[in-house]
Amino acid sequence: MPGSTEAHPPVAAPTTARRPRIGPLLGVLLACWLLPLAANAVHAAWLLPPVVLLGTASLLRSGRSLLDRVVLALALLAGLTCAVGLLFTVWPWGLHPVPVTGLALTVLTVAAALSRRAPRLPRPGWSDLVSLAAAALAAGYLATPYLRASSFGQRLGLVMVGEDNGRHPALFDVIGRLGGYLFLDPETARENIFSGLVHYPQGWHLTTALLDGFLRSAGDPPTGARLMDHYVLWCLATFGLLLLALIWAAQHVAGPLHPLRRLVLIVAVTALVLGTELPRLLVAGYPSETFGLSLAALLVALIARPLHRLREQLILVGALLIGIGFSYYLFLFPTGAMVLCWLIADRRRLRTRPGTVAIVAVLTAVLAPLTALLGVLVAGQSEALAAPGGTPPVETYNTLLGLGALVVAAILVRANLTEPTWRRYLVVLGVAALFSASMAAVNLANGTQPAYYFGKTAHLVIIVLMIGVAALARLLPVPPVPSAETDPRRRPITGALPAVGTVALVTLAILAGTGLIGWTGGFFHRNGGNGTWARDWADRDVRAVSRPASVTNTAYRNYPAIPGTVTLVVDKQGLHGYRESIFLSAMQGTSGQTEPGIYFTIYDEPARTAELLRRVPRPLRLIVADPAAQQAIDEALTANPTLRDGLTVVPLRPTTPR
Repeated sequence: MPGSTEAHPPVAAPTTARRPRIGPLLGVLLACWLLPLAANAVHAAWLLPPVVLLGTASLLRSGRSLLDRVVLALALLAGLTCAVGLLFTVWPWGLHPVPVTGLALTVLTVAAALSRRAPRLPRPGWSDLVSLAAAALAAGYLATPYLRASSFGQRLGLVMVGEDNGRHPALFDVIGRLGGYLFLDPETARENIFSGLVHYPQGWHLTTALLDGFLRSAGDPPTGARLMDHYVLWCLATFGLLLLALIWAAQHVAGPLHPLRRLVLIVAVTALVLGTELPRLLVAGYPSETFGLSLAALLVALIARPLHRLREQLILVGALLIGIGFSYYLFLFPTGAMVLCWLIADRRRLRTRPGTVAIVAVLTAVLAPLTALLGVLVAGQSEALAAPGGTPPVETYNTLLGLGALVVAAILVRANLTEPTWRRYLVVLGVAALFSASMAAVNLANGTQPAYYFGKTAHLVIIVLMIGVAALARLLPVPPVPSAETDPRRRPITGALPAVGTVALVTLAILAGTGLIGWTGGFFHRNGGNGTWARDWADRDVRAVSRPASVTNTAYRNYPAIPGTVTLVVDKQGLHGYRESIFLSAMQGTSGQTEPGIYFTIYDEPARTAELLRRVPRPLRLIVADPAAQQAIDEALTANPTLRDGLTVVPLRPTTPR
């Protein structure tokens, strides 16, 4: 059916492809290595990832549109990159673009030869372009503060809105420099980064560090200001991926749609992303969660409406589970349960591919939980599940209850509920909601209100509900098909007006309800405010640089890292010194050395400065950002003169902002 995102058997059987001859095959394999060598030599390695992506898409046969093929190829490559990152870590070339691309193109060539598939891509359609444009425009809207910033100090002020933006760049940097996952060599990793990040899920960081090498054609890794700028670029790209994944997933689950319904669905999903709290993922610095949610959205779509080609369905589901496990393993538990429900429901169909099922099951069972097991058994990360903090969940409840009521009501309409897709979707939604409720129960059992990780699980429920908006789109009226008796001159107007008018009103209601237009802030408005997270962020005054950002930028400009010396910032407020030191050490690549002076539980001054002087090994350089901080240092040294050994105290010299 036109517009369907699910592949069906062709009407006419295609001609069987001939097995390629050895000579041409060897020539193609040679080209697989010469192409990346040439591209890297002329500093055009950034062209290689699109080549691999399109090459992968050209060998898939599921999906009818070009967007289907590209998104499915992205899903496959995301999971495989996380898995093959284990190989990249131990082989001698690290993340260098040439061997990575050579391996990828070789695998694609062998796969094409074994499957006898010639590369083939569908022509792009209008819905492909609209979907890509919607994701790009929404991501571009959220990038406007960075685009308006005229100096690195202003960009740093935007980055420092989220504390986690001080840790993720360090992980991104160290993985790029060491060439792979840190948990495979924890001793070396601890010399370069905060020990709490050694076993943190690193799928996003390895993927972006790998892509960043293509962007630089394997030049020197970025440091300082360039490091932060590159990090921001990949955060924005990751949020764009989440947008595209949700837009595609909603269309895939909806199945064949009238163009008018499809257009409204694309607008609705984009508006919901911007009108809910999801932009906070970008603002607060949660790229790993954003990446994990993107993969989870694709997985939800494939479970609700499985692909017709079972082998590709199995491989994609396995790859997505592996990607989720490596990037944000909190989501591995509910998505794994969703996959198990699908396996049980389709068990008869799975019996037709026992070999593929066995291979994918073994690889997924070994790789997907790997980082979760290391995090829980080695690093003791399960204790963090009960951690308090995070934003008050008022807006989360608004989204869950309001959007949930609309989606469930639309599914229960007979036109939707009779389809197996929507019954499977209800199971997926139930699993996600149950997992989120369980996390809330954990918080309550520990004597705290549903907090940080409850919010993460609620984000998973929200993206499942956004995909479910497809049920509402299917109920919209469409222009009737004109009959032969209708006057041709009146068909386009009289037949289409009622449907177009209704759709226009629904679209207007969506835009107003999500706060994209109007002055109410929408149903999902921020706590106590009248604007959405997206509008608050996009309208931010980039000239109002915070004190921590100004101090950090000045310290970075004036005090380069000294090998073997720990450099920290002390300020009037302990929390300010804490944040300034995190970001400075990330930019200087010294987060492994500064850990003793940053990560401890005292935040009040002068007690924090005194403890810092006692616990940090020498040589130590303290950058004093406020006279009160100097007074705290003097008092601690007066009380214990032995702390002067190996200590250098320097004042923060202001510079002209650049």
